[in-house]
Amino acid sequence: MTETPTPATHHSYGTPTTPHVTVRGEAHLEADPEIARIAITLTARNTDRRTTLDDLTRRNTTTLDLIKGYGDAVEELETGTLTIRPELTRHGRAERIRAYHGSIQLTATLSDFTTLGELVTRLADQDLTRVDGPWWALRPTSPVHATARRQAVQEALQRAREYAEALDTRIGALLELSDTGIGGGPRMTRTAFSTQAMAYGGAGTEAASDPAPIDLEPVRQNVDAQVEASFTLVPPNLG
Repeated sequence: MTETPTPATHHSYGTPTTPHVTVRGEAHLEADPEIARIAITLTARNTDRRTTLDDLTRRNTTTLDLIKGYGDAVEELETGTLTIRPELTRHGRAERIRAYHGSIQLTATLSDFTTLGELVTRLADQDLTRVDGPWWALRPTSPVHATARRQAVQEALQRAREYAEALDTRIGALLELSDTGIGGGPRMTRTAFSTQAMAYGGAGTEAASDPAPIDLEPVRQNVDAQVEASFTLVPPNLG
């Protein structure tokens, strides 16, 4: 009767003949942002529902044309939530509609920060328009992320070599490499800026000239990477 050979047992831990060392590598970099995102909220209010919708549609068209006029400087332009809601009177037995409120949200992503300052001021100069942001960020594909990961791996390798040298031996093979920074993802840093233009007494009058661009200083981005690596060691002579 032929016996089935017993498979070799794999140890997740070291043994006297194959000791392991597990180390951590980290990298912390700073880089200039590559993109900035702003949020634009357009509003309209009137006692007539159709007039409210028409005003909001006209304001939205004007704003989209303004943003698209900056061409390739605008990488993304997205329309968010559109809302038309009635405002009811607070007194009286019967519910009556006092006015209609409309709003629409837009999001623009720009890579030209000189253009950003000019666009923000022109948007904020429009009636019933709110601008929030900017949120600064690196692109998910930015080479800075890869640089941080490489530096983290190099630090882990250097630590492993230092431990091996302390034991008067050397590292053998890589057993495992894991990215302990998974889940963080790209982060966006916001500058505290928000402005809202309001119209008083009906339709607003056009300004004689565009306002001076706001000077917006980009916020440098922190990029972190963490890895954990396990290596075998050539058995040291501890005698």
